[in-house]
Amino acid sequence: MTSPACTHLAQASGDVTPKTPQGCEDCLAQGTDDWVHLRLCLTCGHVGCCDSSQWQHATAHYHQTGHPVIRSFERGEGWRWCYVDQRIG
Repeated sequence: MTSPACTHLAQASGDVTPKTPQGCEDCLAQGTDDWVHLRLCLTCGHVGCCDSSQWQHATAHYHQTGHPVIRSFERGEGWRWCYVDQRIG
């Protein structure tokens, strides 16, 4: 049996402006720049650090806001991730 497609990924246009194109918004506010990889929220443009980073700000942003889809904010990467359905697209 095939699971249904993720509607969040299908609805995420990716046409958002990054709030902090130079790095993780929350790390920069804390005065640190030791993130591993960056993720962009496709709802509001929040830039957060990945789960391999100490603070995991991208996932924390999802838990605070419920914004379901992020994409990699790394050069040369275009994948997207839905937190709700735990799917990559």
